[in-house]
Amino acid sequence: MIRLQTAPFDVGAELEKLTGGRTNIGAAVTFTGLVRDASYGRDVKRLHLEHYPGMTERALAAIEAEAAERWRLDASLIVHRYGTLLPGDPIVLVITASAHRDDAFSAAWFLIDWLKVKAPFWKREDGAEGSRWVEPQDSDEEASGRWS
Repeated sequence: MIRLQTAPFDVGAELEKLTGGRTNIGAAVTFTGLVRDASYGRDVKRLHLEHYPGMTERALAAIEAEAAERWRLDASLIVHRYGTLLPGDPIVLVITASAHRDDAFSAAWFLIDWLKVKAPFWKREDGAEGSRWVEPQDSDEEASGRWS
């Protein structure tokens, strides 16, 4: 399941919606990404995320479908926010659920890595030094390379 939204999300409520009453699930892994107040040595006061509706959902659905092909998942969820966010705000939620922890952990790690490099979001940080667009980092590409 994929959702893009401007509103904050409740991790506990999302986990309950995804797994509640499902006795076939033995493991659920959650990852919550938060907006930092600094990025690569620069102060961050605000983060602006933009996306193209339709295109972004298709890209996220493809990433999620690939995870489901690679691991035995009983359920998964990606919630990604867009708009203007402040330091400390939750920005992304990934939940993977399966009968066994190995599949849930591996799929979550894969989704997190691939969201970083394949999700079509444009990010601009505002700070004391002004505004700048966030460029992809080599470390993110290297991390996602383990899944190729």
